[in-house]
Amino acid sequence: MVPVLLNRARLFLNQYPVARGMVTYSLLWPTGCLIQQSVTGTHWRDLDWMKCFRFFVYGGFIVAPSLYCWIRLASMMWPAQTLRSAIAKALTEQVSYTPLAMTCFYFGMSLLESKTVDESIAEVKAKVPPTYKVAICIWPLLQTFNFSVVPEKNRVPFVSMCSLLWTIFLAYMKQLELEKLQKSKSIISK
Repeated sequence: MVPVLLNRARLFLNQYPVARGMVTYSLLWPTGCLIQQSVTGTHWRDLDWMKCFRFFVYGGFIVAPSLYCWIRLASMMWPAQTLRSAIAKALTEQVSYTPLAMTCFYFGMSLLESKTVDESIAEVKAKVPPTYKVAICIWPLLQTFNFSVVPEKNRVPFVSMCSLLWTIFLAYMKQLELEKLQKSKSIISK
């Protein structure tokens, strides 16, 4: 019975790549959130399970479909699986998809936390720039590899595995208090 169910699940996920990405991100994003909470010293009984649930919702229902659409669009724009094409896709992603995805992450997660629109906008303004600075150092390399080596049907799962570490970082950035972040910005800019 179990092998039959696993085989059907595999067939379904191969036939519907958006669903495969949604399942993957629905597991990886809350896992990243749990790891981040554990790394920062939160005891098991004190874990914020609602935060994990928000990461589940956002990862599975926002990130996975939008990333799937972006990867499909990029593959249509640059169909060749060459290094040159991969670099073009990765650089385009950094100036188009990435800033939008980060803005949506901070804004959307803030709204899921029942913050006001003004509070959500303040969080976007405070957290997107430092997050983007880190992303621009990491994601172009990963995406160049992804677009030049990984077969198209496996690109979203590959990126989702890479994004586990990224999600841990995003969960860390998300939990930073705005006041502390703004103080550190003012110290750095002096």
